[in-house]
Amino acid sequence: MVLSSGSNASEAVKLCVFDLRRGQNEGEELDKILFFHPADLPFTTQLSVIGLSEGLITFTRLLLGRSFLHVVEKNKESEAIWRIDALRRVLKEVHSLFMMFHGSVRTLIDKEPTGGLVRTHLYYFFMDYLSDFFIGKKLQLPNFRDSLKERGTVQMLTVGREAAIDVQSLVRVLESCAGNSKCYSLTMFQDLLVSTTLSPDDTVNLFTYAVLRLTPQALSSMASSWSYLHKESTACNTSAGAVMANSSPSVDQYYNSGDTSPIGNRSYHVVRPLQHDKWSKGKDGFLVSNIWGAEFGCPIPTSPTIWLKQTEERMYLCAYQLRSLTVILLIPVSSVLDGEQGIAMVKRQILENASLKMFWVEEKLSRGWGGENAYHVSGCRYLLVDGDRNISRASPPGKVTTLTKDSLIALSKLREEVDSEKIRAISGLDHEKDLEVCIRAKNNAWLIARLTRGKELYMVLEKANETLLYASDAVEKFSDRYCNGAFSLE
Repeated sequence: MVLSSGSNASEAVKLCVFDLRRGQNEGEELDKILFFHPADLPFTTQLSVIGLSEGLITFTRLLLGRSFLHVVEKNKESEAIWRIDALRRVLKEVHSLFMMFHGSVRTLIDKEPTGGLVRTHLYYFFMDYLSDFFIGKKLQLPNFRDSLKERGTVQMLTVGREAAIDVQSLVRVLESCAGNSKCYSLTMFQDLLVSTTLSPDDTVNLFTYAVLRLTPQALSSMASSWSYLHKESTACNTSAGAVMANSSPSVDQYYNSGDTSPIGNRSYHVVRPLQHDKWSKGKDGFLVSNIWGAEFGCPIPTSPTIWLKQTEERMYLCAYQLRSLTVILLIPVSSVLDGEQGIAMVKRQILENASLKMFWVEEKLSRGWGGENAYHVSGCRYLLVDGDRNISRASPPGKVTTLTKDSLIALSKLREEVDSEKIRAISGLDHEKDLEVCIRAKNNAWLIARLTRGKELYMVLEKANETLLYASDAVEKFSDRYCNGAFSLE
């Protein structure tokens, strides 16, 4: 999987997926392309990007022995705009989401060696995913304005002891509704995680999808839960028909025959879980979607399914929503013998046994919720990352917008340097290396980065006075008050 920019910042961003096992014979080079965006670029350009990427992958495998690799190519003009690790995280995210819904790309290729099946799945999935990044007709990937965000992590809701006990009780009741099956659950309030019984990787994947499409904010047509940059973008309402109409001619160019084109071949049934406006809340509180189709002769949509990364099990996804509370229950497909009737039975059990508990949990969390600025810290803008647990917390997006462009660009450059240090530490087998960087930006803002024992803290102080001592003291106070002293130097 490759992400590349052109020779100048105005050229189109290129995203492609290719199979190194294919197209090795002369005249068959195009066969290795599984997905390429923009698809209307000349084949010589597409093959040039892929050829360079092949060389990088081969070199990296020989040097490091890695079998899977994301490649990000970045030009000099974009250095102040994009951070390589942030773009890598975009590639990792779309790959993880694809795996969660469709399984591995390799399995799809092996199932249908001509490539039509995997191209169809990749095309629709990637185009639906990329629709969140379009502002007008321009693809706007994460840039310096996202420097106080960490993709691939979850954001947790802080709850008191009493509320936590109630949540644990709710989880036990929910998982008992499926009988003796080994179930998993994930509970969210607003766009924040409350509890999970999933593995860390599966939690991140399901949390990401919930924020994109399932939470109250995601379901609302007036809000976008993806990024504050996209709240005014009409591209978030791109319909499936628009994607097909705008893109099908160029995608058909991959093959001369319409039967083997990802768009021309209509025989493949493709589930498109990232389509917009396809989820809604039913009268009983359960979230429903027709994305997965319906069984023959049955008006009720087929229940959604996903694949877990840790157990490689296929699971039914059952989501219930009560005001700001979203509860997701995952049930093994292999344990539900009656298919949709079995899922309907589980839903009835949830309504009978857990609805009252969900009501009280939502009430208690709402009373303790401080609003969208609940985690704002006056005088600074910050990002906290716990890499070991895939958790992050940051200043509210609305507060981050008050920072100047100079501060954000300087922070992006600082994080780029920190990323490089982290890579060097891993290469040197010193994974727990502590690091502290404190710089003064051109606009006199202080930018601080501290890394210790798998945790990271980034802070921007635009109204600090002239001394380094003041900036260092501000970090110490923040660490003591909000991080239990994890970043204190003493």
